[in-house]
Amino acid sequence: MSSTDRLQRYVADECGSCTDEDLSKRLAELEALNDSVGGSDLETDVDLLSALANETRYKIVRMLHAADDDELCVCELSPLLDVSDSAISHALSKLTDAGLVTRRKEGKWRMYRATPRANAVLVALDGSRSL
Repeated sequence: MSSTDRLQRYVADECGSCTDEDLSKRLAELEALNDSVGGSDLETDVDLLSALANETRYKIVRMLHAADDDELCVCELSPLLDVSDSAISHALSKLTDAGLVTRRKEGKWRMYRATPRANAVLVALDGSRSL
C-alpha cells in the first residue's frame, strides 16, 4: 500500500469521503508544512542538537553558561572533566563549529565563552523542566 493510499484512507475517515480534489488539497497543505520546517535552519538546528548530544560537550556548554559572561581556558576546564585534553579540544571544536561557543586566542591560551544562542537553548531547557 502506498503512502498516498494511506493518506486517502485517512482523509476519507476524517471527511466522510475523499475525492481527488480533497487528496490534492491535503497533499499541498502537507508539502507546505514540510517546506516550512526544512531548509538551512533545520540543518543548523540538527547540528546544534547533535553537538549537545554528548555528556562532555553538554557539560562544557553548561560550565561556560554558568560562568556568566566570563571566559574559561581549557586549563580551567580540564581538571573538571574526566576526559583527555585532546577530547576536550575536540569537544570545543565541535561546539565552536555548531555556534555554541566562541574562541579567542590570548597569547598561548585559548579562551572560550558560551554564545547567546547556547545561553538561550540552556535557558529554554531549564524552563522546560517544570512543565
